[in-house]
Amino acid sequence: MAEKKRVLITGIAGQIGGIIRRELGERYELSGIDQVDVEDVPTTVSDIANLNDILPAFKGIDAVVHLGADPSPQASWESVLSSNIVGTRNVYEAARLSGVRRVVFASSNHAVGNYPLRQDPYKAIYDGRLDEVRRPFAPLTTDLLRPDSYYGVSKAFGESLGSYFHDEYGISVICLRIGWVMTPDDPTFSPTALSLWLSHRDAAQLIQKSIDAPSSVGFAVVNGESSNSLSIWDIETTRQVLGYEPEDGAGENWVTRHGSPGVMGS
Repeated sequence: MAEKKRVLITGIAGQIGGIIRRELGERYELSGIDQVDVEDVPTTVSDIANLNDILPAFKGIDAVVHLGADPSPQASWESVLSSNIVGTRNVYEAARLSGVRRVVFASSNHAVGNYPLRQDPYKAIYDGRLDEVRRPFAPLTTDLLRPDSYYGVSKAFGESLGSYFHDEYGISVICLRIGWVMTPDDPTFSPTALSLWLSHRDAAQLIQKSIDAPSSVGFAVVNGESSNSLSIWDIETTRQVLGYEPEDGAGENWVTRHGSPGVMGS
């Protein structure tokens, strides 16, 4: 039997970290970094803004999945600077110093979030004005940037930094512009959620395909959504680069539910 890959997950206590533990825990030898302990996985309890504190966790690691961040689009500059910018640089640097060959960076749709917040036909879909949308339309591709927040800016930074670490140090970096992973795993509360939905099992597949992608994938930025009828995102490139084949997909029917979150976290 082949030896399991040793995979380090930053932000392992979070929602997607939990999905990885549940869906991929038997496939890989998992370890984690977070600000709280996780009982079922060896965890380094530390702030990723402290390079020296997190560096030992990278020893002997085959791949890093970097989820750790302030995840709020409403996060302050101070929080984004520490957790998402300094922290992300530290993760790449620790990977470099430790000889890690693959980093999977959790980027975000918020790196281009001002397209659907400001420009039709994408905004019309987010708003649910489906009768105004002429189809087909050009999906949003990963060569575009239009951040909607400091959080979105930090994700664009992480992609750029990944490109640098690939070119300068030869680390394979795959950046996933993740749509919306939600709990409960049900997007039928708004058209925005229907467009952005990345189901739990599709999220697990996307991350698994990224960890196991051939070394020939040196640097890539791809979108991460399920196969949604209202998708405004190019996932054909994700299929081609990673062999990703989403198992789930949202339709076009929703019922507004009181208290459901909006795309900007409110």
